[in-house]
Amino acid sequence: MLHFADIHIGMENYGRTDPNTGLSSRVMDFLHRMDDMIEFSLERDVDLVIFAGDAFKTRNPNPTYQREFAHRVLDLAAHCPVVMLVGNHDTPTNTQRASSIEVFETLRVPNVHVGMDYEVLQLETKSGPVQVATAPYPVRSRLLFEERERTSGLSIAQLDVMLQDKLHEELDRMAQEVSKSDVPRVLTGHFTIHGAVLGSERQVMLGRDVMALLSSVADEAWDYVAMGHIHKHQNMTLNTEGMPPVVYSGSLERIDFGEEGDDKGFCWVELERDNTHWEFVELKNVRPFVTLRVDTRKTDNPTEAVINEINRHDLQDAIVRILIKSDPESDSALQAKAIEDAVIGQRANIIAAIHRQVERPERTRLGTNPEGLTAMELLERYLNTREVAADQIDKLMDTAEDIFRQVDESF
Repeated sequence: MLHFADIHIGMENYGRTDPNTGLSSRVMDFLHRMDDMIEFSLERDVDLVIFAGDAFKTRNPNPTYQREFAHRVLDLAAHCPVVMLVGNHDTPTNTQRASSIEVFETLRVPNVHVGMDYEVLQLETKSGPVQVATAPYPVRSRLLFEERERTSGLSIAQLDVMLQDKLHEELDRMAQEVSKSDVPRVLTGHFTIHGAVLGSERQVMLGRDVMALLSSVADEAWDYVAMGHIHKHQNMTLNTEGMPPVVYSGSLERIDFGEEGDDKGFCWVELERDNTHWEFVELKNVRPFVTLRVDTRKTDNPTEAVINEINRHDLQDAIVRILIKSDPESDSALQAKAIEDAVIGQRANIIAAIHRQVERPERTRLGTNPEGLTAMELLERYLNTREVAADQIDKLMDTAEDIFRQVDESF
């Protein structure tokens, strides 16, 4: 069985237009990793594919992205059943609208099953029957539809508790249903399990998240639990006796610098009742993200210090950011063009940012006269002291401006 998730086709940050396809180079990164995974799976005669949700970056992907994803799904479906779970990025804001992957169900594409509801699928594979229980991203309005009279007037916190209880109830119901059979059983879900180590998914989160308890999924009824939603690969039941593997496969490519050191890949599972074995298959051609930190204070030649640090690293095909600490003297001596040329000379893919943090002896943490600064100016200075990347500062400042305006208007 192949288990993967969170491919987020349409992620274009730090990309440039690919001349051969007209698509962003970052979009092509994700598609190429999917191709590598498919090649691995077909060479090993895959019996079953579980995609645990989040096909696209947005809920309304453009037709070109849909076409590229569909080509690859059909390559897999030509060999075995494919179960595709609806994730939060696949879910429309209006419950009456179709999800971004529902078209496979509508067209009744052979061997493709879209997990839109909490249900147990009975599937036949080349190696025998299997049961797959689908737990799509928990949408408040759908899960609590039958409880709508009880939810009137409840606070958001109370609704969150109610939603978590309902999710646990659905998971328990499916566990009891599969217990009536002796065939291998898989649960696939797209949500956060309490205790999971989070990645950069919070940066691209769509919808209000809900957490499930590990005990709700680590049920002996399952032989393997294939999770999506968290970008960092991890086994939630590592070194735990009597529990099935509860595994987040992680995303196939790095989203941003928050995933700089994370391995990326997919899971290959030998599924057998009460005797399942699995491995994480690391993809080797994942785009590197590299952060260089240089302190040029009290150096005679700050530009040379930065270039020396650049030359110490293999930056080929990497997305690079440089964080430079300096004082007024060294900052004025920095030659940005020479630094950029050095990065390009290392055959880097793109320079994401060159962020210069200047330490001025006379200033306090947020400025020489904080009382005279606006809220936006104070926030910007604070973010600079925290060494936040320049591109992230721009996004945070845009969001903050909207919040400050709303507060002002409320008064």
